[in-house]
Amino acid sequence: MHLTPRATQRIVFGALTAAMVLVIIPLIFVIGYIVVQGAGAISWEFLSGMPRNGMREGGILPAIVGTLFLTLGTAIFSVPIGIGGGIYLAEYAADTPLTRAIRLSIINLAGVPSVVYGLFGLGLFVLFLQFGTSILAGSLTLGILTLPVIISTSEEAIRSVPQSFRVVNAAVGGTKWQGIRRIVLPQALPGIITGVILGLERAAGETAPILFTVAAFFLPRLPHSIFDQTMALPYHLFVISTQVPSMPVQIQYGTALVLIVFVLSMNLTATLIRRHYRRRRQW
Repeated sequence: MHLTPRATQRIVFGALTAAMVLVIIPLIFVIGYIVVQGAGAISWEFLSGMPRNGMREGGILPAIVGTLFLTLGTAIFSVPIGIGGGIYLAEYAADTPLTRAIRLSIINLAGVPSVVYGLFGLGLFVLFLQFGTSILAGSLTLGILTLPVIISTSEEAIRSVPQSFRVVNAAVGGTKWQGIRRIVLPQALPGIITGVILGLERAAGETAPILFTVAAFFLPRLPHSIFDQTMALPYHLFVISTQVPSMPVQIQYGTALVLIVFVLSMNLTATLIRRHYRRRRQW
């Protein structure tokens, strides 16, 4: 049976739409179920109070603040290095066996289980460098975990900028770095932001790395320095779901809902920033 190009296109689009629906429907069901189960737990006391009675009562403020600190610390360590690595690989590194090996290593590192990063952070930052179980050790560990994603997406975003932009910069006498800083990076910013947010979202939702390096089981106070332990939403959710007997289900789902809102807020912020810079893009 011979199909026309238009019929083939409709079949392919139909298959892609069906695949999208199959992915989205379970996701909507899961998020909807968490919202229904956890919305009743959301209150000002729940968001701003300290945990009490073995975390069965009170709020989750230390876990929220700890997650914010860890995400900010991860961004401080990983974003400059990740974007710098992407710039080097895209603009300066020659196509040699060494750079190809580096790219392959970055791709492989992106697939390493997070528990391996946790053990690495425990050995290097907690024990060898003697940072202890602290926000600093956790942020450095999560920063290393997110680097492969940020480097890869930054490199691809920079490479996607048309070569003509670089030619024009050279034609008017601009240096290579001036062209990168004033032309290439602004045009590649939407893709770079996407990579940064993907990396930070993964860091915000990880449990294994912070289990070894920073997370506290029960710490009803806020951290005062980068060398303090802290609670964090992913580990707190794991603990109250598996380690605390007679924990109200509503609190478990309420904590999960707060974590989902935190991640989705990062997504929304990135989408708005990306849309703003895409409107200003000149190609």
